[in-house]
Amino acid sequence: MCEKIKIDTEFIKLQDLLKYSGLTSTGGEAKIAVQKGEVLVNGEVCTMRGKKMRSGDKATYNNKTVEVLVL
Repeated sequence: MCEKIKIDTEFIKLQDLLKYSGLTSTGGEAKIAVQKGEVLVNGEVCTMRGKKMRSGDKATYNNKTVEVLVL
């Protein structure tokens, strides 16, 4: 199952998405998870915290997936 996260901007940075969606509880936790290669973006490991997540992109962490939906 994939939760859709609605944003009203063109993109959201990966670490911000992880925190905003609740996949991590803090921005620091998101930063560490990304740096350790524990986060998948569209099914592939991503170590770029500032990765721009746009509509339709999916992030997975701890077996939970969220999809960006731009309003």
